[in-house]
Amino acid sequence: MLKSDILLALKKKYSSLNLDDIELITNLFFKKIIHSLHSGNNVELRGFGTLRKKINKEKYVRNPKTNEKIYKPQNYKIHFKIGRILHQRINPN
Repeated sequence: MLKSDILLALKKKYSSLNLDDIELITNLFFKKIIHSLHSGNNVELRGFGTLRKKINKEKYVRNPKTNEKIYKPQNYKIHFKIGRILHQRINPN
């Protein structure tokens, strides 16, 4: 699903809101999540899941084509843990 699909679905559900207003709200929502993760805080969306920032350690990696070692500095990735309600909806058994 694309962001534009989400905006159109919200526009259908809340027809009194303008599409620009819906886009502004969703952009603000995503910016707050990004800012919170950048600050080092976890983001918990009840029923959906939890997002947290995880560290990838610095290390040497190997280029499989040339077999040379390359230094990869420390960076971060996002770890998502699915919430119980979302897990039950995806797996109804």
